[in-house]
Amino acid sequence: MKHHTHVPVLAALAIAVALVSFSGCASKKNTIPPEKRRPGFTETKFIAEEGLIYGLPIVMNYAVVYDYFIDRNSGQWKAPFNEIYNEHRVYTYKDTSVVTPNSDTPYSMLALDLRAEPYVLSVPAVEKGRYYSVQLCDWNTFNFGYIGSRATGNDAGDYLVAGPNWQGGPPAGIRQVFRSSTQFTTVIFRTQLFNPQDMPNVEKVQAGYKVQPLSAYLQQSPPQPAPSLTFPKIDKQLARENFFDYLDFALQFAPAGPEEMGIRDKLARIGIGPGKKFNFRDLSPEHKIEVGLGLKDGEDRVAEQVAALGRKINGWNVASAFGNRDFYHGDWLLRAAAAKAGIYGNDAAEAVYPATKTLADASALDGSKHKYTLAFAADQYPPVNAFWSVTMYDGKTQLLIENPVNRYLINSPMLAGMKKNADGSLTIYVQKESPGPNMESNWLPAPNGPIYLVMRLYWPKTEAPSILPAGDGTWQPPAIRLAD
Repeated sequence: MKHHTHVPVLAALAIAVALVSFSGCASKKNTIPPEKRRPGFTETKFIAEEGLIYGLPIVMNYAVVYDYFIDRNSGQWKAPFNEIYNEHRVYTYKDTSVVTPNSDTPYSMLALDLRAEPYVLSVPAVEKGRYYSVQLCDWNTFNFGYIGSRATGNDAGDYLVAGPNWQGGPPAGIRQVFRSSTQFTTVIFRTQLFNPQDMPNVEKVQAGYKVQPLSAYLQQSPPQPAPSLTFPKIDKQLARENFFDYLDFALQFAPAGPEEMGIRDKLARIGIGPGKKFNFRDLSPEHKIEVGLGLKDGEDRVAEQVAALGRKINGWNVASAFGNRDFYHGDWLLRAAAAKAGIYGNDAAEAVYPATKTLADASALDGSKHKYTLAFAADQYPPVNAFWSVTMYDGKTQLLIENPVNRYLINSPMLAGMKKNADGSLTIYVQKESPGPNMESNWLPAPNGPIYLVMRLYWPKTEAPSILPAGDGTWQPPAIRLAD
């Protein structure tokens, strides 16, 4: 989705809470069981740091799931578990639960509870030329499978999504089985919209997306339902104060893979893990400081890694940062940076996301100070099998911005209505004010402050010129330039 939840885990605030609470908490007991030897100050700090890095995507995912599928009063509610919700619109500045969402493809969303049995996803036949994708992303934020134009084609089909403990085999009629590493998973459908008048056609495609339990698909009696759960409320403040409490909750549905054993063992030493109850407020003053410092250092490392993702090309960061369990192979810092940069991002084969907050000389993009241009030569548009776009976000919040023409992006379906230069090149005007009626078709409205731009290449071509391998391809995004 190339978007990520706006739930900052501000460890510095945790330290502040620790210091403020120091005098009143001296009598509170540590959450570490007395029979367990507690690591020393330095080791505890390092474990907390690694825990933040390991757990950040998991907690970010839980916050989105809570807003979309659990809390009916969140203002961002979509649907209960195991029911598809179709957005008959693209995202705008009013959508604030996640940041850096695309505004190209109306989303359909689904959260699956796979504890009792697998579910069958059915997709309709989609007309040739309309791109669609179905991304399967579990609570570890691993992209464990794809259905759609690139991965499976535009024909109709039935697909099985199973949890980590399911022991069955693929029944007749199922084209492919996808295995989630967690007992809950998120499914993100993207359906290409060509223009506003095309929305009824998108709705017809969305109406063909179906989900049902495997037992219903096989016309059999359903199994015993999974136990009911109380999902802990999460918001920005609670995420700050009880980050590891949410990690405890989520990990009970995520059996550890071989590459997770080391970090899970470390976390258990300071009282974090499935079946445990970690609460920052219950820690001793010394332990609060240890954990708080570790959280802050972990957050700093993630921020540094976000800035260093991929390669810097003409001011753009071009990276391949999303994938399945094998892709990350225990690189939790890469996974955390990917989530921070844009949780639910696609594998590079599905989409590549050049992103920037700076010019090529590293000076910050700022709509309150400058006007900019982004120009594509006539024969050098982003090379894709589907389509491409350039989307504007507020550089501070990474949310879409309100603007007078309700335009959040420039994409390839819009090219026919845009003005080309005499040599056939295209110039996009990146600025807060309109460039004038004659060039308004080429205007990408900017915020009155820091700018964050994300380019999206859906189903990038593999033959030259290509952006693949991401950061090392033969096609490179052009530099943004000062216009004034």
